[in-house]
Amino acid sequence: MNTQQVLHRLTQLFITELGAPLTGLYLHGSLAMGCYREDRSDIDLLAVIEEKPGPEVWTRLARGLLELHGLMPGHRGMEVSVILRQYAGEPLHPTPFEFHYSEAHRERYESDAQYVCGGYEDPDLAAHMMVIYHRGITLYGEPAPSVFRPEKEMYIRSIWSDVEHAVEQIAEAPVYYTLNLCRILRFLREGEVSSKKEGGEWGLESLPPAYEPLLRQCLLQYGGQTDEVSVEPRMLQAFARDMLNEIKQRITEEGIRP
Repeated sequence: MNTQQVLHRLTQLFITELGAPLTGLYLHGSLAMGCYREDRSDIDLLAVIEEKPGPEVWTRLARGLLELHGLMPGHRGMEVSVILRQYAGEPLHPTPFEFHYSEAHRERYESDAQYVCGGYEDPDLAAHMMVIYHRGITLYGEPAPSVFRPEKEMYIRSIWSDVEHAVEQIAEAPVYYTLNLCRILRFLREGEVSSKKEGGEWGLESLPPAYEPLLRQCLLQYGGQTDEVSVEPRMLQAFARDMLNEIKQRITEEGIRP
């Protein structure tokens, strides 16, 4: 199936399994922001519900997602979360969720028919809700601006939690951290909610020229034009350290405690 067919099947699955309590289904991430690649990107979805359904709904939804994944040759996967409407309108950080499915949990869902990931909190959800509000696509239900009330402080705390250990981890995932650090700094400087690709492109124009080789390599790898980033770990760590110093300074100036 092509991507649009997958989205149609996903939408029908959520409507069927969640029924009337389904407020809406919202697309975020790279597919919503125009930089999706089937072989490298997840399909990122957030569903909002009015009330908690019975536990059997989650097991059926997981079975449906597994079945759909089997019909997606060439696609990387899906990341799906379901939250109660109260947390869309009054965000908390970290945000409670009722159900979650992703590649990290797929094998467990396959091996255990009763397994459900839910009833926990996710620090990433506040960031997802800000992206949905500004850049997301409503696949079904109420328009995103009538459902979500993202708060700047929650968003900043969420995105900080994603990169606060970048110095130690950037060598293991250079593209992810380099482009994420760029888009976070862009938001703090200019208030723009960006994709990773847009963040890297902004970095080329706005950051010191010394960073240009790293940013160009990361953008090429992110776009699929090369398979690796050839930068020494100490240089990656220096970039992360410089970016985090400015990010932390600007967060402090906002009066926010990460």
